[in-house]
Amino acid sequence: MKTLRLILGDQLNQQHSWFEKINANTHYLFVEIRQETDYVLHHAQKVLGIFAAMRQFAEELKEQGHHVIYLPIGKTLSNHDLTFWIDQVLKENQYEKFAYIEPDEYRLDAQLKGYAQSLTIPSVVVTAEHFLTTLFEVAEVFQGQKKWLMETFYRKMRISSNILMDSNKKPLGGKWNFDAENRKPYKGQPPEPNDHRASQDLSVIWQEIQDAQIKTFGDPSEKDYRWPTSRAQALKDLDHFITYRLPYFGDFQDALTLHAWRLFHSFLSFALNTKMLHPTEVIERAQSAYAAGHAPLTSVEGFIRQILGWREYIRGIYWSQMPGYEDKNYLSNTQDLPPWFWTGQTKMQCLSVTIKQSLEHAYAHHIQRLMITGNFALLAGLHPKQVHEWYLGIYIDAFEWVELPNTIGMSQFADGGLLATKPYVSSAAYINKMSDYCKTCHYDWKAKIGANACPMNSLYWDFFDRHQDQLASNPRIGMSYVTLKKMAPEDLAAIKSQAKMLLSNINEL
Repeated sequence: MKTLRLILGDQLNQQHSWFEKINANTHYLFVEIRQETDYVLHHAQKVLGIFAAMRQFAEELKEQGHHVIYLPIGKTLSNHDLTFWIDQVLKENQYEKFAYIEPDEYRLDAQLKGYAQSLTIPSVVVTAEHFLTTLFEVAEVFQGQKKWLMETFYRKMRISSNILMDSNKKPLGGKWNFDAENRKPYKGQPPEPNDHRASQDLSVIWQEIQDAQIKTFGDPSEKDYRWPTSRAQALKDLDHFITYRLPYFGDFQDALTLHAWRLFHSFLSFALNTKMLHPTEVIERAQSAYAAGHAPLTSVEGFIRQILGWREYIRGIYWSQMPGYEDKNYLSNTQDLPPWFWTGQTKMQCLSVTIKQSLEHAYAHHIQRLMITGNFALLAGLHPKQVHEWYLGIYIDAFEWVELPNTIGMSQFADGGLLATKPYVSSAAYINKMSDYCKTCHYDWKAKIGANACPMNSLYWDFFDRHQDQLASNPRIGMSYVTLKKMAPEDLAAIKSQAKMLLSNINEL
C-alpha cells in the first residue's frame, strides 16, 4: 500500500521503528511552513536550528535509501496551513494511506486528528517512541488529588525504571533527592569548560528564511551556529557533558554569574526535545558515570531528576490540562511585558544579563528563567499568557508541551497551585546570594525604598500584600505573611507607594 508518512520538525528520531526497513512504497514528508514559524514570534536560532536539523535528517534518510519529499520554506510561502500541503502531496502522488507520529503539542494533535478523519483513505497515528510515560499516565497517578507533587511521581519513576536504586529497592545514598545540596554559588572554580560545540555556517538557510520574510528576533549566529543539527553532533555534546560538566553540575546548577553563562549545564534540551537524543540513553550515561566513580551522586541525581522526573511530569501536566491551560490567570495579572524584554535594555543587571544572553544564545538556564525573568514577571503582575509566549519564542528548547506548564504553573502560579506548591518569588536577597549580579548593579540590593532601591524588594512585599486573599492560607509561605503583619503601617505604605511608582514607570526601570 503506497503510504505517506509525515515527519514534524521536532520528530527527528533516527531510532524510531519507522526507519528500520526501507520500502519503496513508503515515502516521508517534511514541510517547512509559516504555520509553525509564525504562531508566536520565535528566536532566529530556533527557526534556523529546526530547519537545519530537519534538512539534515531528511538527507540522512535519503542516504539510507528511504524516499523523502521535502518542501522547503521557499516552496510554501503562501499562508496555507500544514494540511493543505499534505493534501497536495497526497493527491499528486495518489497515496493509499496517510500516517503520522503523535504530535507533542495539542494544537497540532487536534489539527492532524481532524484532518485524518476527513480523509477518504486510511490513516494511522503512531507513538513518538521517545517518552518514558504515556500521554495521560501522570494524570492517572494523581487521579482525584488536588496537589500533583512532582516528587511523588519522580519516586515512582525511579522505582519502576530501577534508576539510582540499590538491591533492596531503596534510593542510592539513602535519599531520593539531593536538591538541598545543589545550590552553591559559583566563585570561579573550577573553571567553566570551553564551548566545545561544533561551529556551523548556516548562512544559506538563513538567507532563505529572510527571503521568506519570516519575522524573528535575537541573534541568528548563522555563520557560527552552535546548536546541534544532527544526532551525531548531539551525541558529541552528550559525551562532552558527561566527561567535563556532569561532575560539577550538581554543585552549581542554580548558580548565576556574570563571568560564565554556560557553567556546567548540559545543553542537551534542544537535542532531546527534537528527539535527536533519547532520554533513556542520556539517563543511562549519567548513571554509568556515577557507577564508574566519575561523577558524584549529588550531580547525577540532580541531572536525572530533571529528565526522568521533571520532563515526564511536565508533559503529563500539559496533556491533562489542555486545552485552555494557556489562558489560566489565577492572580488576574494584566500588565503588558515592558519593551526591554525584547532588548535587555534595563538598569536591573540581573534581568539585563539574562535577557541579553537569551537574545544572543537563545538560552538561559532554569534559575535564570524561574528566578530572574519569571520572578520579575510574577512580582510585577505581567500577563501570564504574554510571559508564556515570550518564553515559547525566545528559547531554542521551548516547545509548548514543556514550556507552557513551566511558565503557567511553575513560574507564574497562574494555575493556582496545581503544579507548584507556592509562588516562586524572591526579593533581591536571593539573587545576591546566588549570583554576582547585584555587586555592580545600578540598584542597591539591600534597599527597599528610594530611587536606587532594587525594584525586586518593594515589588516582593507588595506582591504578598495585594494577593493576601489568594495566598495567605498557603502553609509554604506562612512566614512571609507573619513578617508582613509585623511591618509598621507606615513602612508598608511606603513600600506599596514605591511599588506603585515602579509599576507606573516599568518601561524605564
